[in-house]
Amino acid sequence: MANDAALRTSMIWLAAIIVVVGISTRSFKKMMATYVVGGLGIAGVLLPDWCYFNRDFSRWTSPVTVEERASHIASTRSGSKRFKIYPIRMTVYTTIYGFALYKWWVFVSN
Repeated sequence: MANDAALRTSMIWLAAIIVVVGISTRSFKKMMATYVVGGLGIAGVLLPDWCYFNRDFSRWTSPVTVEERASHIASTRSGSKRFKIYPIRMTVYTTIYGFALYKWWVFVSN
């Protein structure tokens, strides 16, 4: 699977951040909060079916056709970017991840 290396690297970085939070705060609750927020953040970026979401926003309510899946697989193999930038997706991601990071930072810094 192509995402294995990215997932492994992300989990290693998350573990390093958890260790830093644990050493600096000496709080198991804050370490666990870091683990949960980081795990959900990683899962939100790496695990979704991008073949489904790499379509126009108006088509998200309909299933992926065989032709769309085949064209996505062909474009992924040809070296194009896996994560295409769409304004709605970026707005939603920025809002959700920004709020989660803000709440995590407030919790960890207190």
